Amino acid sequence: MFKASEVLDGRYDNATLEELFTAVTNNYIVDEEQYLSELIKLVPSSEQDIEQVTRRAHELVSKVRQFEKKGLMVGIDAFLQQYSLETKEGIILMCLAEALLRIPDAATADALIQDKLSGAKWDEHLNKSESLLVNASTWGLMLTGKLVKLDRNTDGSPSHILKRLVNRVGEPMIRQAMLAAMKIMGKQFVLGEDVKEALKNSEAKRKLGYTHSYDMLGEAALTANDAQKYFNDYSNAIRDLGEQQYDEANSPRPTISIKLSALHPRYEVANEDRVLSELYDTVIKLIVQARELNIGISIDAEEVDRLELSLKLFKQLYQSEAAKGWGLLGIVVQAYSKRCLPVLCWLTRLAKDQGDEIPLRLVKGAYWDSELKWAQQAGEGGYPLYTRKAGTDVSYLACARYLLSEATRGAIYPQFATHNAQTVASIDAMAGNRIYEFQRLHGMGQELYDTMLAESGAKAVRIYAPIGAHKDLLPYLVRRLLENGANTSFVHKLVDPNTPIESLVVHPLVTLLGYKSLANQKIVKPADIFGAERKNSKGLNMNIISESEPFFAALDKYSDTQWTAGPLVNGKTLTGEVQTVVSPYDTSLTVGTVAFADANAIEQAIAGADAAFGSWVRTPVETRANALQKLADLLEENREELIVLCTREAGKSIQDGIDEVREAVDFCRYYAVQAKKMMAQPELLPGPTGELNELFLQGRGIFVCISPWNFPLAIFLGQVSAALAAGNTVIAKPAEQTCLIGYRAVQLAHEAGIPTDVLQFLPGTGAVVGSAITADERIGGVCFTGSTGTAKLINRTLANRDGAIIPLIAETGGQNAMVVDSTSQPEQVVNDVVSSSFTSAGQRCSALRVLFLQEDIADRVIEVMKGAMEQLVIGNPSSVKTDVGPVIDATAKANLNAHIDHISQVGKLINKLELPAGTENGHFVAPTAVEISSIKLLEKEHFGPILHVIRYKAADLAKVVDEINSTGFGLTLGIHSRNEGHALSLADKVNVGNVYINRNQIGAVVGVQPFGGQGLSGTGPKAGGPHYLTRFVTEKTRTNNITAIGGNATLLSLGDAEE
Repeated sequence: MFKASEVLDGRYDNATLEELFTAVTNNYIVDEEQYLSELIKLVPSSEQDIEQVTRRAHELVSKVRQFEKKGLMVGIDAFLQQYSLETKEGIILMCLAEALLRIPDAATADALIQDKLSGAKWDEHLNKSESLLVNASTWGLMLTGKLVKLDRNTDGSPSHILKRLVNRVGEPMIRQAMLAAMKIMGKQFVLGEDVKEALKNSEAKRKLGYTHSYDMLGEAALTANDAQKYFNDYSNAIRDLGEQQYDEANSPRPTISIKLSALHPRYEVANEDRVLSELYDTVIKLIVQARELNIGISIDAEEVDRLELSLKLFKQLYQSEAAKGWGLLGIVVQAYSKRCLPVLCWLTRLAKDQGDEIPLRLVKGAYWDSELKWAQQAGEGGYPLYTRKAGTDVSYLACARYLLSEATRGAIYPQFATHNAQTVASIDAMAGNRIYEFQRLHGMGQELYDTMLAESGAKAVRIYAPIGAHKDLLPYLVRRLLENGANTSFVHKLVDPNTPIESLVVHPLVTLLGYKSLANQKIVKPADIFGAERKNSKGLNMNIISESEPFFAALDKYSDTQWTAGPLVNGKTLTGEVQTVVSPYDTSLTVGTVAFADANAIEQAIAGADAAFGSWVRTPVETRANALQKLADLLEENREELIVLCTREAGKSIQDGIDEVREAVDFCRYYAVQAKKMMAQPELLPGPTGELNELFLQGRGIFVCISPWNFPLAIFLGQVSAALAAGNTVIAKPAEQTCLIGYRAVQLAHEAGIPTDVLQFLPGTGAVVGSAITADERIGGVCFTGSTGTAKLINRTLANRDGAIIPLIAETGGQNAMVVDSTSQPEQVVNDVVSSSFTSAGQRCSALRVLFLQEDIADRVIEVMKGAMEQLVIGNPSSVKTDVGPVIDATAKANLNAHIDHISQVGKLINKLELPAGTENGHFVAPTAVEISSIKLLEKEHFGPILHVIRYKAADLAKVVDEINSTGFGLTLGIHSRNEGHALSLADKVNVGNVYINRNQIGAVVGVQPFGGQGLSGTGPKAGGPHYLTRFVTEKTRTNNITAIGGNATLLSLGDAEE
């Protein structure tokens, strides 16, 4: 662990850049308790230190509060005080206002207003504050307020008023009012729509001693065109800033902040080569231009996954000829990251080696809630951030102490971004004679810094000021609100006269040490999000070098491995007709060999499973469950081999392989837990006295499990583990294309303690093996995932055989749609459409096939989607760069290409990517998007990277629902809409098993999104859900007349106690 407490004692003074970089990556998810115990030692903590800082903070807050008394309260501080983020209204206003700016058609805008306005407790905010902004916002902002005179006594609550108002003046009028309102808010948070306007608007502040760092609004680029547009914006901004004259006696020259994700559509670790060449070239052009005009550049911080990549790029930029000797290339570092301090040490070393000062802005960090969620989803070993606000505050002070120490003198120019009086006071106290500056956001923290600057000898204060169109405002605004509007927020409470000053200026060390533990135990570790009974499966983050390096080294061990498989019957691998297995991405590569089962193997397997059933069904459910828990652990221990197999045999990308192993692990653990809940004890049923009535569940017999090639480990083991948990014996038949993975999984199951006769493995074709095992009268059930046609064939086979009528559990195809209306955010839609359509080369049951776009936004979405498709990398799935790998075999490829040829003539081709060199020997199909007139043109599911797009009119939404339902399929549905009522109503009307709102529609998680469809898409119950095991069991009721052996003594004893 990084020894934070020793950074000031010279421990790392002579460390090389490489050594410090290793320290950075090793600190990614370091233990929070241990590391904070180290970090705390850097914060001045004597009673005198804490008392001095607290007194100074108290003085500052008192002065700020006087501003309010003078009626100088302006802007966002009043707004935040009114709309603590707990209130729905603030959020509704934000969503509503932002969505309104994006909606081109009036009807959808009106519907959205009605949806959002019905949800809020408007009364509470009416006339609570005199600040224009708050009341303006409350009443669709002030304009709507003018439309009607409010009288509480006669009108009742604002929600009633709103309904009446809507009825009387109509929604178009309210819509105009909301748009005007947005402009008011826009002015509050954005300094200008362009640099020239911003410069004009900032003159008054410069006279007060403020300077600025200008930032262009906008989120990450998805396409090359987006990136070019942002580059032009930055370049024009630098030009305009450079042309202006500044009085530097008053305040320093302004700088510009740039977001790397805006300047390249693939700013991510997987595309490091492109980032360090293409993105590097782009930023160098800006550096050259900015240096000539003497405008400093600061590189903004983004998500934790990009930190290490951003440092590599920064080093390359800083050491370039363009930047050498300049000293104005700055960087932003986030204190909520556990890697913050080692990053500061690394940057100090970089600066000392070259001799140019690095302006360094220390911020707390703006993606806290998202990062926690991502860590949980990814099954991380811990969190990359601190789980308490006080932890981040202490980290900020520890890092500030280092930045203000002798260790960084001449190397780092510290810039402290904070709106917290306590932090300001602490930094002042630690600074000594170091030169530094404070930074605040435009529209926030103004009272605090006006107070500071009004005091003599105050430090420079730089305002971080966004520039851009109002429609780009919201993502920025929401981050600000989450950061500052929450109840723990200092800004929110600073100006609230009801909050005692004492509670505001408590030192974060005092707060942190006041808790029982330094880490927040209420935010459970990612492994524990499913509670005590089930551990989350273990993932890993390939963007973090300390995690990816050992992982790739482990994968490399299998680079030359050849696997063999055959029928695994009663624990012995039998011989049979041998098939050579080749890789779908390069058919000249052999993966191994498999022997297919013959009639003899089939008979031995069924007989063996039949004989084993009697003892297995009576094995305690705990024993069965423990074997599955052990299997889950073995899968994690053998993760790398299984991932390599998924890539080599099934053509899966590495990330898909990681997810596949995790899903298999989740299935084993989930069904183990479910089986124990359902089967450990009989259910006691009510009845007359003197009688014991119990309901028992037990296995049905031999379950035949027939799984597909698209999830050769996860679905294979999902079926098998469910059947085994419920007490059935199993005959597992993998898809003929992916027998090696299935064989390896069965070997691990046997190793975990599943008896060899209880689980039998029969590789082979459907025609030989599948038809024989489904026709056998000894079997007790069939679990199948695959095409609807094959499921119907199995159903007929089962109907025609002698013996009992047995259950068929089938999960089959889909014609999955996504419906997008004009309230949605086009960039988010495109991200989700591209991942839902082209991940795994479109070979997921849940993949998006038909995209319905409201015509008002169709052109914009299609344009961005086309550009985003151009960024997809097609090729060898064992490379982390690859987005789209091969389809499974030559037949699939031929069928998909035939469909592309046909549908491109019937419809209008949007985009069909070129297959790159190196794909000639594999089964690659070009990702394709085509516009068509109706879903009825698609007679069946086309299982590959092909997206069909249909435009619809807002008024015709009911027809869209009917069209989707008319296919008869019902697997997944995606909905993108900011209109919640509309989204929920659509979800209700479309007959599907899984609905995903405002996200992609793939990647169902076991126990979280149970998966399975209705209609032609399957029989249910859903895999990975609480009802799945019920189809694998049979029920027995036992009634025992307990009075027959000596009367009913319990009855006699009743009532005595009361007499």
